[in-house]
Amino acid sequence: MTDVATDRVVILGAGLAALYAALALAPRPVLLVSPDPLGTGASSAWAQGGVAAAMARPDSPEAHAADTLRAGAGIVDPEVAHSVTREARDHILNLTDLGAPFDRDAAGGYLLSREAAHGFARVVRVRGDQAGAEIMRALVAQVRQAASVQVLEGWLATGLRSAEGRVTGVELAPSDGGAPVAVTTPAVLLAGGGSGGLYALTTNPARIRGQVAGLAARAGAVMADMEFVQFHPTAMDIGLDPAPLATEALRGEGAVLVNRLGQRFMEGQHPDLELAPRDVVARAVYAQSRSGLRPMLDTRDALGPRIREDFPGVAAASIRAGIDPVTQPIPVAAAAHYHMGGIATDAAGRASLAGLWACGECASTGLHGANRLASNGLLEALVYARRCASDIAGELGELRDAPPLALPQTGPAEAPDPQLVDRLRDAMTAGAGVIRTAEGLAACLREIAVIEAAQPGCTPLRNMTATATLIAAAALTRRESRGAHFRSDAGEDAPETGSRSRITLTEAMALRDTLQKEPA
Repeated sequence: MTDVATDRVVILGAGLAALYAALALAPRPVLLVSPDPLGTGASSAWAQGGVAAAMARPDSPEAHAADTLRAGAGIVDPEVAHSVTREARDHILNLTDLGAPFDRDAAGGYLLSREAAHGFARVVRVRGDQAGAEIMRALVAQVRQAASVQVLEGWLATGLRSAEGRVTGVELAPSDGGAPVAVTTPAVLLAGGGSGGLYALTTNPARIRGQVAGLAARAGAVMADMEFVQFHPTAMDIGLDPAPLATEALRGEGAVLVNRLGQRFMEGQHPDLELAPRDVVARAVYAQSRSGLRPMLDTRDALGPRIREDFPGVAAASIRAGIDPVTQPIPVAAAAHYHMGGIATDAAGRASLAGLWACGECASTGLHGANRLASNGLLEALVYARRCASDIAGELGELRDAPPLALPQTGPAEAPDPQLVDRLRDAMTAGAGVIRTAEGLAACLREIAVIEAAQPGCTPLRNMTATATLIAAAALTRRESRGAHFRSDAGEDAPETGSRSRITLTEAMALRDTLQKEPA
């Protein structure tokens, strides 16, 4: 493997966390590594709701933190929740200065949406459902102009390099296939995506399949809360992979969930009906799907023709699928959407390995607990991106110049077998999906082992199977139902408060190996 070196901080990822951190590190030189052209392959650009922040009274950071704690089902870190919600307003103002075109009223105030489990309208939005795309557009423009940021597009990370307990570099390979190059660097910031693409139905971009968490785990990083995968209840069930999202803000505007019989099935499920926590709504939608009752989101009475202007993304996706949301309900299904678990970090974004930081969906900070509060994902990405940048700059000191890095051409490398990836996604959906049992999780782990063994030399596949193994092993270990982790074979109701989980890949593999030796 070819070795090169740089004095630049290497940031892996191309979403909100990565771009914001790159700007925050200026003037320190940064190498921002993106598998796709900036703005096209990150989940952040697909985020419809917006950024949660207490921007107007009677709302407050304290109320926002209380809602975060409540939604997280007893394992949110209170100190993290309070510190993040206190910072929220400052990040909205900073994004505005960077060019994010948030919706404003005639007096200049921010227009706010209410989403599930929020006590107030506090989601700062752009054109109804365009927040992620527009915020990313503004940040991409800033990054393109930043003299301190070198953008390396068309490359992805396949592994980390370590020496004496410290991460010393990354292995980067062409995203269209090719052998990796080892890049030595003073600091690595992992700001890649989540794990939604490990499931057969997901709202995440196609490339996002847990690889960033997997490569950190393979290097020995401690992982946290890996069992908690959030399934969005209103992915548009129109035969597309990934599935377009029907934003939760539609339900905040009064849209209701019905089945093919016209029954509003959230009645009797939860006092908040369609605005119940996501895990509750997702299980109800999943149950309707399993029963053949075809769940749908009905926006007709709540929005009518207004959906075309207020939620243009949803309206356009519906029309492309042959559905007129003004006159027809939109078919929906529960789809893997956001991973609360990931690389365990401290308050500064440091991972358990020296020289390694993490922020964004690949990290687990303690903010989300067992069930992320809607629109807290982008907020967490902003807060921890800036914290990581500050901590890296504090450790390394200021450096104002480093030459751009040129990577050599590489030879061919083994790519994941698409059939094996499909098998992995099916196994995760069947065994580690919306509803879980010990039997199903054990079967899932056995199948992951078989898939991994079928292509043992393929590092990108091993990054996927590492994350899948961690999710299933953590889920098997947690024998209670909590938040997004629902065990139908659990006994008594779980206590109101619980504990976050910590696990390493070594521990998860040991559990998987034990199951391999037992009769199925």
